Amino acid sequence: MTRRFWIGFAFLILATGVPASLYAQAQPPKPKKLGPVEVTGSLRLRAESWNWFDTSAADGTYGFGASLLRLGIGQKRSKFDWQVEIAQPLLLNLPDDAIAPPPQGQLGLGATYFATNGRRFSALVFLKQGFVRFKGVGGDANSLRLGRFEFMEGAETAPKDPTLAALKRDRVAHRLIGNFGFSHVGRSFDALQFVRETPESNLTVMAGRATQGVFNVNGMPELDVDVIYGAHTRPMKRLGPGEWRVFALHYHDGRGALKTDNRPLPVRTTDQENIRIGTFGGHLLQTFKAGSGTADLLIWGAVQVGRWGRLGHRAGAVAVEAGYQRNFPKLKPWVRAGYFRSSGDGNPSDDQHSTFFQALPTPRIYARFPFYNLMNNEDAFVQLLLRPHKRLQLRSDFHTLRLSSGADLWYQGGGAYEQTSFGYSGRPSGGNRSLASVFDLSADVQVSSQVSLGFYFAQANGKRVISKIYPEDRDGRFGYVELLWRF
Repeated sequence: MTRRFWIGFAFLILATGVPASLYAQAQPPKPKKLGPVEVTGSLRLRAESWNWFDTSAADGTYGFGASLLRLGIGQKRSKFDWQVEIAQPLLLNLPDDAIAPPPQGQLGLGATYFATNGRRFSALVFLKQGFVRFKGVGGDANSLRLGRFEFMEGAETAPKDPTLAALKRDRVAHRLIGNFGFSHVGRSFDALQFVRETPESNLTVMAGRATQGVFNVNGMPELDVDVIYGAHTRPMKRLGPGEWRVFALHYHDGRGALKTDNRPLPVRTTDQENIRIGTFGGHLLQTFKAGSGTADLLIWGAVQVGRWGRLGHRAGAVAVEAGYQRNFPKLKPWVRAGYFRSSGDGNPSDDQHSTFFQALPTPRIYARFPFYNLMNNEDAFVQLLLRPHKRLQLRSDFHTLRLSSGADLWYQGGGAYEQTSFGYSGRPSGGNRSLASVFDLSADVQVSSQVSLGFYFAQANGKRVISKIYPEDRDGRFGYVELLWRF
């Protein structure tokens, strides 16, 4: 590990004034009343330290800071709700020397922010959300929401069981559509959403267009990227708290941006036809008593058909995970393990595209060190969570990562975020499949109902794919310290 990385990381910890074992997800406080309306707000501060896989062509060791201020007003009435929220992202001290020639490319997300915004310091104010929700549409518990809002597939219901709720939040939601909340801008949708709610089921339908944002501080414009999503969710109670969901997603990209895939550049340059992909799948969650603790099972899968520009598209992905929580009050340990695999494209010369396409996700939930995503990916992991205090949670993961196809690319990114950039980048595999092993450590602590603090550190040991692209140092590190204030 370089001295510069550790000096920078120590500075981040000292700059926030907190020990390196704190991170939190504070529950939002009750909105404040201002006459007939409710006022909400949050301020997130984060300092990030990167040591990307080294190259002499650019400097991948750097630190930068960012903040995201969100202010909203709204009102809840018997027949309708409304909300208007503005956001103001601020990026500080972005690296201007962290972009190397291909295939090494942008060295970490600091380089992506700089490449997108074109300056080291950048800020803007835009409309994050602005919607009205009508209640009782076709039934007392039904609703119709119109306008600009955030949307996360897989989060249509919020189970009362804490294990089930945690699995949905951390291992189901955001896989294909998310708000990319980890970034300093995020993503919204100009859309409509209908929800039919009964005690036995939930039906959610959403159709809309994605907004610009994520890495671009101007989150106001709308993109020529459309989604239509529908899901049916039902609880299960026979063995213990559980649920199943089936979903369908139609994705259309009409921007004509240069596609990222394993075809040669001259071929891709001539293909400006639209992308139209249908994704069909579902998930099963089940918890049950086992001995003196609680076991859980998660199965998620999806298949895809459609058109990838001039190519036909056929792809799929599956995840199987299991866990066990021992009834040990002092630490409340939760051990989990799982395996994920998505298809890659084995032949760049045929008329078929077979790389699983992640659409518009929040990739960082499933790749906490975000140098990879769920495309052409094979991920075997083990995870340990400890909860020694009601305000504190510790978590550590170990991942072994491989590419599903050595003829395909090593992908990263989370989908469209501006009109001209495709949203995913890809680096050549050189015919290899072994990508990296990753160890990370984080902690959660809720300081109060309004304030939370955070720490995260990850070490990635690059394998054959990475060492061929970054021969000088195939190992990478990433860490951050974060403060979140909800008011």
